[in-house]
Amino acid sequence: MPYLKVYNKAQVDAVVKKRKGETKFGERVLTLESHQNLHEQLIRSDAKYVLVGIKEDIGVKANLGRIGAANAWEPTLAALLNTQHNKYNKGSALLLLGCLDFSELQKEAKDLSPSIPESLERLYESVAVIDKEVTQLSFEIISAKKTPVFVGGGHNNAYGIIKGAALAHNKRINVINFDAHTDLRATSGRHSGNGFSYAMAEGFLKNYFVFGIHENYTSKKLFEKLEASAHQIQYNTFEELEVDGVKSFDHQLHKALDFIKKSPFGIELDVDAIENIPSSARTPSGFSSTQARKYVRFFGKQKNAAYLHICEAAPDVNSPEEQHLIGKLLSYLITDFI
Repeated sequence: MPYLKVYNKAQVDAVVKKRKGETKFGERVLTLESHQNLHEQLIRSDAKYVLVGIKEDIGVKANLGRIGAANAWEPTLAALLNTQHNKYNKGSALLLLGCLDFSELQKEAKDLSPSIPESLERLYESVAVIDKEVTQLSFEIISAKKTPVFVGGGHNNAYGIIKGAALAHNKRINVINFDAHTDLRATSGRHSGNGFSYAMAEGFLKNYFVFGIHENYTSKKLFEKLEASAHQIQYNTFEELEVDGVKSFDHQLHKALDFIKKSPFGIELDVDAIENIPSSARTPSGFSSTQARKYVRFFGKQKNAAYLHICEAAPDVNSPEEQHLIGKLLSYLITDFI
């Protein structure tokens, strides 16, 4: 895996701000001994969870979204490693593997415009390269009987994570997705808006529940497709839950669980769904950060939870405030899951 950057203990220690009388989360997280024999080291690790960052936003660009998702990993890692290690929040439960760093592809993508057909095709090709790396790593972690947590990048990476999980389990998996959008666009070139379409079309995704889609940003044609596919795809809308109040958030968590719980399932969280958070499709009307945490905690404690994927957070690299906000929010979500 040429794009995988494995972190060692020294790199972790460089981020941790130690304080006398306290034990930071980063002082207890586990790391690998070397870059060699990844699968064997994963099997031997005492950690249940494996954390991986993804540094890319090519899939978002190919889907005409706001770039910046490549910037979420570093502030998240800094915030996470400097939380407290205690009886509620155990760093020793987590193996910090490292990150998938697609900087080379990012440099090329910078000069590509999705409005130009040839450039758009090249963006699709780059996303396909990313897919292979994400798939392989997802497979390696899950086949080693660990639970991966993928953070950063666009929602295009759901496809590779789902594929890797399905191959590791040797069967289709289910997915719950906390999102303002279904990401079921046409399979006409890989980008952040069709990861679930591809996963379903290629036989890796079985039952799919979309939690909180926005009525104003879901087409009539797509609603018709959802209704026609109710045996495999179910959903609720944000308006039903939070505007009209005709459905209960807690009740819908249980309803969604009933639809996916009989097989291994992935937990997807698109930061686009959270109100006023810097993301590739920032919204002034959405779920609260606390509701997002509740969602992750609820599904994370279920026995068939196969992975957590947090994506689309897009902080401005020139804004310390946005960096801090994203870092702290995503850190909460990671620790809620583990």
